[in-house]
Amino acid sequence: METTQQQLLEWLYATANGNRAAFEKLYQASSGKLFSVSLHLLRRHDWAEDVLQDAFVRIWHNAADYHAEKGTVMTWMISITRYRALDLLKSRRIKAEHLDVADELPDEVKTGEVLGLTREKVKLDDCMEALVPEQRQSIQLAYLNGLSHHEITEHTGSPLGTVKSWIRRGLTQLKRCLEG
Repeated sequence: METTQQQLLEWLYATANGNRAAFEKLYQASSGKLFSVSLHLLRRHDWAEDVLQDAFVRIWHNAADYHAEKGTVMTWMISITRYRALDLLKSRRIKAEHLDVADELPDEVKTGEVLGLTREKVKLDDCMEALVPEQRQSIQLAYLNGLSHHEITEHTGSPLGTVKSWIRRGLTQLKRCLEG
């Protein structure tokens, strides 16, 4: 059975009042999707688990800070998870600058591969910056935050056809930029 926005909202508000049972229901209903977002960004199961745990600690402590006019409960929780994952990546990157990079990486990953991946990421970041803001936001919400087209329309307040066009045109422009 699919959890509704209203159920998530009720559980989040109850969580804000310290209701552990509601927090457990919120966790059960959303942890799979939030873990998926974290794993997609980090590509490491252990890091994704750490981020998920940290994200739920923040959700518990900040539940009262949620404002419905800024997006759905799921969008809010995905944002927390995403920022925790990005913070982890940033801290690992900074740590790697002070250590031998090979110490931070699995044995099967070679330093040359890391440099290649870094160059690809920089190129992707540059290409993303070249997109119009609506395209960039829609692509990030879909591919980094794991939102459906319908969830993006709720988040942005834009019509479904417009969101689909932004994503389609943005992906086409990204493909051209990355191939160029």
